[in-house]
Amino acid sequence: MSGLPEDLRAEAAALEAVLTVATEPVPPGVLAELLEVPVERVEQLGAALAASYEADERGFQLARVAGGFRLQSHPAYQGYVERFVFDEAPSKLSPAALETLAIVAYKQPISRAQIAAVRGVNADGVLRVLVQRGYVEPVGRDDGPGQAVLFGTTAEFLERLGLDRVEDLPPLEGFVPDVATVEALEHVLRPDGGP
Repeated sequence: MSGLPEDLRAEAAALEAVLTVATEPVPPGVLAELLEVPVERVEQLGAALAASYEADERGFQLARVAGGFRLQSHPAYQGYVERFVFDEAPSKLSPAALETLAIVAYKQPISRAQIAAVRGVNADGVLRVLVQRGYVEPVGRDDGPGQAVLFGTTAEFLERLGLDRVEDLPPLEGFVPDVATVEALEHVLRPDGGP
């Protein structure tokens, strides 16, 4: 803001602070109310900031969009922004991957065979996806025959869920039916309908 006149700097900084956290363009009238200045002063501040950013060749600009002001990346750097957005854009996990991830999270360390036994189907493909995405990793080997690779969750998994440690996962008790419900389901689902 070194290029701004001294009398605009404090208000320009306040304008920047608001626009930095805004998720949509902010109308000049709203900015005027927040800064407790006339709308004309907001227009003056906006023009001064936009010129200052352009003169300093910043990677962002102050733009007038949809009737308001917003900070946005400079069009000159579009290629970099596109690469960042497309390379970093998380794609959704399939239901099978989410199920497998939950099994690993709650039963870790766990082997492929143990995951398959819980899910009832082979989990190799979805486990590979989870390892690629950085949510699951090999954490050791089983002591039993064949010394199967054991999997556990990663720091990336904890970060994505906003957890400090695996022990902070919600308890499973709230998601598991009681014994009477399980017995009733078994009775209904048996082919012969018998006990």
